[in-house]
Order: sequence, then structure tokens, then C-alpha cells
Amino acid sequence: MTLAPVSGLWRAAWRARGFRTRVLVTVPALALVLFVLSRFLLFVESRHGCIIDDPVLRLVPPHDVTWLTFGFIYVGLVGGLIVLARHPERCVLAFQTYVIMAVFRIVAMFLVPLDPPATMLALKDPFVEFFGTGTTLTRDLFFSGHTSTLFLLSLVMPSKATRALFLVCVTGVAACVLVQHVHYAIDVFAAPFFAYAALVVARGANARLFPILPG
Repeated sequence: MTLAPVSGLWRAAWRARGFRTRVLVTVPALALVLFVLSRFLLFVESRHGCIIDDPVLRLVPPHDVTWLTFGFIYVGLVGGLIVLARHPERCVLAFQTYVIMAVFRIVAMFLVPLDPPATMLALKDPFVEFFGTGTTLTRDLFFSGHTSTLFLLSLVMPSKATRALFLVCVTGVAACVLVQHVHYAIDVFAAPFFAYAALVVARGANARLFPILPG
């Protein structure tokens, strides 16, 4: 079976008025939230918070698994973009959900200031540090951005097989950040709930504000 070209799929989706509006709203919203988040993370990094007595981390000696962590993360992110490129509505929904989830993270981090675990081994993300602040972040804790982003992608995948593959990545990243003591267990536990809540909000907003209509 010959697959339709990706450009053709997007042109077909673009003909629907609701889809065009979603894209025109989502792109600037994404740019704005990324700008605000990058500045907010510097604020978070400059303040002190509390340290949680985490029974899970007490059971797991810290080990540096940076490369394994980023293996899961970047395989998931690149794979997600490749899959979603063929599903324009799902792709836009994923970015909308990420915007809402980023807002949730900003609010959560502002309300729950935390210091990293004393036994943390810093997780240095080369992509974020090069394109972002250039600072190794240690206090962007509640809730786990890596775990929630990959779980978000698993929620918008078009098939059971792709969802299962992404859940493997989610589980791998969640285990790695705990093994490296980068996050508290509550950070990882809360991440899927925030991702799902953001998806529900995004779907509700689309249904009410930007219904897909013929061009």
C-alpha cells in the first residue's frame, strides 16, 4: 500500500477552517510558553525550597544513567514527531496539550518550591542546555517534564502498538530519573496525571472553540 505524502495530508487538513484556526492559535501559544518557561526556570533555579524525605529514593542507590535516559527521551521525541507528522490533527493536539501542560508545570513549580535530593546526580541535557539557558537545571522538580512529555505522546498516538512503544519509553525515563535521583518519586507519579489533565483541557477547548468544519 502506498502512503500519501505528508505534505498532502497537511494540505488536506488545512482546508478545514477549525484546523487552520487551531494551528494559527497553537504556534504563537507554543512560542510564548517556551519563552516564559525558559525564563521561569531560571527563577526557580535561583530560589531555595524544601527537601522531601523520599522512601523510594532511600531504597535505590543513585547511579548515573544519563545516556540511557536520553536514549529513551530522544527516541521517544523523534519517533513521536515522525508518527504524528502523518496525523495533522493529533500533531496539533499534542502541541496544544504540551502548552497547557507547561502552564501546569509553571504553576506547580511556583506553588511547590523544592530543592533536589541531596543524593542527586545532575542530569545534563545537551539539547536543552545548548538551545535554552545553558544552565544545568536541578530545581525544575514538581512535576517531571520528561516523564509527562513522553506520557503525553503516548496518549495521542494513533494505534495501540505505538502507544505501547511510548509507554515503554515513559517507564524507562521514569525509572532512570529515579535511579539517578534527579526527581522525587512524587514528581514521577504526578506527571501522567498532569499530562492527561492537559489533554482533556485541550480536547475540550478544541471542541468548544475550534470545531473542525469543512473549508
